[in-house]
Amino acid sequence: MAKASNAVELEAGGRTVRLSNPDKVYFPERGFTKLDVARYFLAVGPGIVRALRDRPTTMERFVDGVEGESFFQKRAPKNLPEWIPTAHITFPSGRYADEIRPTEIATVVWAANLGTLTFHPWPVRGDRTDHPDELRVDLDPQPGTGFAEAVAAAHELRALLEEYGLRGWLKTSGGRGLHVFVPIEPRWEFTGVRRAAIAVGRELERRMPGRVTTAWWKEERGERIFVDYNQTARDRTIASAYSIRPRPHAPVSAPLLWEELDGVDPRDFDLATMPVRFAERGDVHADMEDHAFGLESLLELAARDERDHGLGDLPYPPDYPKMPGEPKRVQPSRARRAE
Repeated sequence: MAKASNAVELEAGGRTVRLSNPDKVYFPERGFTKLDVARYFLAVGPGIVRALRDRPTTMERFVDGVEGESFFQKRAPKNLPEWIPTAHITFPSGRYADEIRPTEIATVVWAANLGTLTFHPWPVRGDRTDHPDELRVDLDPQPGTGFAEAVAAAHELRALLEEYGLRGWLKTSGGRGLHVFVPIEPRWEFTGVRRAAIAVGRELERRMPGRVTTAWWKEERGERIFVDYNQTARDRTIASAYSIRPRPHAPVSAPLLWEELDGVDPRDFDLATMPVRFAERGDVHADMEDHAFGLESLLELAARDERDHGLGDLPYPPDYPKMPGEPKRVQPSRARRAE
């Protein structure tokens, strides 16, 4: 590691990446600096590259650390190094952008130099940007619930997926929630994958009444775990495994094995502890890329829900154009006042 004009040069997978202002404090509560962030990503390199490889990726940047302002950078910057590839993606509005497409750890360190703590990869690869290869289930605790309730929902979700011939890989969100990723064959477009996610959420709701909800409107969710099905909509992303989350104690999104779930706390995994875990155990999700499941069973479940129970589509996020078959996008309390 060579020093130069208040900068350091880091070796990252055979490339040299310059890190400016390495002593800049990003996490005041714990004293972690930009250099600590870069070294963290180097320590978990094979894991985060596996999570991001060839995926269009939005950078969540904190140029003044977690106590400063942040922003999401979707478009690749004009000064992008020539060795970082991009992927051409289309937003729901019809506009488009070229996003970075990480293929090596040097890209992650380069992004860290820009203040990137959290990476938000699309569930697609650069050569098939309209066809997701991951079904992502976000178990989001609502006020009055917490990690313990998310754990219970995750166990039920695992059983549900297995019944339908699927397998999920589990990670912490970096907060109170849990994410379960199912690698799938890239044969369906976003609307089909979202339909499968809705079917999963509704079935989980039936199996855990009063404890899980798919209600899009916050006023209807109650003290339940929300299955955020819209995380499977186009241009909606989930923080990658090994991303650092912008909280004072520098937590990270930690891949887990199912047998670990009952014995962990999300605060166990942070910028200091994850490199130790990774050195001991490696990437516990390394085998995810060896699998690709079909969605036929979940889409059959969705068809039965519609045919037998009249359960069709659910609302999209407010910034989306009106979608075919979508119900009225009106907050229930406002709809009642209008009657």
